[in-house]
Amino acid sequence: MTQKVAVLGTGKIGEALLSGMIRGGWAPSDLLVTARRRERAEQLHARYGVEAVSNAEAAKSADTLILTVKPQDMGTLLTELAPHVPTNRLVISGAAGIPTSYFEERLAAGTPVVRVMTNTPALVDEAMSVISAGTHATGAHLTRAEEIFSGVGKTLRVPESQQDACTALSGSGPAYFYFLVEAMTDAGILLGLPRDKAHDLIVQAAIGAAVMLRDSGEHPVKLRENVTSPAGTTINAIRELENHGVRAALIAALEAARDRSRELASGNG
Repeated sequence: MTQKVAVLGTGKIGEALLSGMIRGGWAPSDLLVTARRRERAEQLHARYGVEAVSNAEAAKSADTLILTVKPQDMGTLLTELAPHVPTNRLVISGAAGIPTSYFEERLAAGTPVVRVMTNTPALVDEAMSVISAGTHATGAHLTRAEEIFSGVGKTLRVPESQQDACTALSGSGPAYFYFLVEAMTDAGILLGLPRDKAHDLIVQAAIGAAVMLRDSGEHPVKLRENVTSPAGTTINAIRELENHGVRAALIAALEAARDRSRELASGNG
């Protein structure tokens, strides 16, 4: 891994990506970072041994630029970068909702752009990073993006037209599980359990169920049926979930998240 990579606007996700790359074998000498505040840049240098530079310096010297600033700050960053980004630079965007065409219009003609939607489990190396190619990005560019983001979890290639759906399922997905755990913990308290015990029970059930889904190869219906005895406790709970329209509510919620992602991509924020 001899190519230089720069992480621009290194916040929590950017730092998680940086640390994941180092654990994955990238040399700190091949990594650059930029940060808005000088203290933050110095902190990253002290913590990881990477060089902190300006955005312009990163654009001039790195082979790959990973833009991790907030979506509302992306236009300003691109205005600063555009004079310094040659067409052989790979630009990876981690900004939710912004299409590759936005970058292609603001950078030199022919600049390869890859769009990546990751999620907050990147902080514990369990992210799902969804990768899409822009007009000028090749298979080699997608492979480079996968090499970078595999340090913080799994990667998946999709056409860019599917990014909004992936944002609804995966980008926002952790929040749905936190919401579910919150509701189930409250139910445990209602049933007479202390909050800490209810929390521990639900979290471990979620971890165990997720591992079984990942490792068993079984369809979730099959795994659910294995827990559901005739006339037992689980089927009574499932009946109530169906009576209250939980399945329909989840579908409607994900459709709403997808539609909002489309609105943000079109600039109707």
